[in-house]
Amino acid sequence: MGPPLAQAAPCPDVDVVFARGTDEPPGVGVVGQTFVDAFRADVAGAKTVDVYPVNYPASRDYATGVDGVIDAGNHVRDVAASCPETEIVLGGYSQGAGVIALLTSDGTAAGSPALPNLPGPLPPGVADQVAAVALFGKPSNELVDSLGMPPLTVGPLYAAKTIDLCVDGDPICSTDLNNSIVPHLLYGVNGMAAQAARFAAGRL
Repeated sequence: MGPPLAQAAPCPDVDVVFARGTDEPPGVGVVGQTFVDAFRADVAGAKTVDVYPVNYPASRDYATGVDGVIDAGNHVRDVAASCPETEIVLGGYSQGAGVIALLTSDGTAAGSPALPNLPGPLPPGVADQVAAVALFGKPSNELVDSLGMPPLTVGPLYAAKTIDLCVDGDPICSTDLNNSIVPHLLYGVNGMAAQAARFAAGRL
């Protein structure tokens, strides 16, 4: 007898795709891990969960966020094609929330001079497989405009299944650009990650 054929990993019930924030090391980041842990607890025993950390620089060269949009988009398309019964949960923190907002946009930002490599929107059939979107501290339109970037607007196929959380006084996602950065660092400890996890679990 020859060696046994390699078995492909079974499709999970849920695939969580999370983009970390600026300057966080590779992985899902602190907020992402808090969200994933809470989500796993919410669906414990009922669903199998895989986690995919979006692969992108998360550097202060914000135009490289497009690398995250491309990477996350490729992964989501692969999951949709190979695991059509798997539900997808998208999430991101800070710059990562911007990445996920661009991934779920209606495509109007594609072709922006600031982001010439930005791909078009995900196909509607793929959007149907996305159960929930969780955004933490998504950069405000005022902030991205000051950086010469297009607005970060979740498209109509995703709006009803998106939770977009912004701590009061967070200068990244609110209009007060001169505030302390401290509020922006609270998403993993102030209960919002658990709130978003409950939202996502409730949409499965």
